[in-house]
Amino acid sequence: MKTLNDFLETIPNLTHREKLNDIIDWILKTFPSLKCEIKWNQPMLIDHGTFILAFSASKNHFSVAPEYVGIQTFSQAIKDAGYDHSTMLFRIKWNQEVNYQLLGDIIRYNMKEKANMTSFWR
Repeated sequence: MKTLNDFLETIPNLTHREKLNDIIDWILKTFPSLKCEIKWNQPMLIDHGTFILAFSASKNHFSVAPEYVGIQTFSQAIKDAGYDHSTMLFRIKWNQEVNYQLLGDIIRYNMKEKANMTSFWR
């Protein structure tokens, strides 16, 4: 799997595929310094060689992974948005609205916190 389209083709439901594509497209337009790369078979948004956010897809939801610190920092906002989370990711059901403000806040936070990082992970 080498491209975002390759990843999206693994999502059987066309509506789900389009939804995730639209979200990633919004992120790349809103944060033009980010690059989308496929690593470990999932789209990862990367800034100056460091991880910012990743996505994965399943039958009933897609997952957003901003690393542990991102989940801890935004735990209440994630719950308030109606999403559940684990220690490393939160899940948005395919039929739920996407809280773009929350996504943007998490991305801005990770970009700021990792601005001087030279490693991929925290």
